[in-house]
Amino acid sequence: MGNKFTDLHPHLQKLATEHIKKCKEAGIDITIFSTYRTFEEQDKLYAQGRTTPGKIVTNAKGGSSYHNYGLAYDCAPVINGQCAWDRLDLFKKVGVIGKQVGLTWGGDFPRLRDYPHFQYTFGLAIADLKAGKRPPEK
Repeated sequence: MGNKFTDLHPHLQKLATEHIKKCKEAGIDITIFSTYRTFEEQDKLYAQGRTTPGKIVTNAKGGSSYHNYGLAYDCAPVINGQCAWDRLDLFKKVGVIGKQVGLTWGGDFPRLRDYPHFQYTFGLAIADLKAGKRPPEK
């Protein structure tokens, strides 16, 4: 899985930069650990907890995640250089800040809450992206 900031759509890079800045201003350091994913990488994540060991972490198969189009990233709060996976309070604060800068937060998803997940879709549904539609480059 990619974690290169430059794999994100240019507009999402700007929003992510603002997200990081606003979190820092609120006293929360965050790290982005997943950006673009290939369909194959997404399928492996989808298999987790279903046909391979581990906890279910996504309901999206390859091609059905905004990560597959450079329109999503996952991040986590960091304390003393370590991801604070058990700090739901921090994830929620990071989520509120992400929404304030214009992102959709996975913590609001109704079926599988995805607290690290943020996306910006340009109003495009997954069906649009599968059909070849893409957001403007700027």
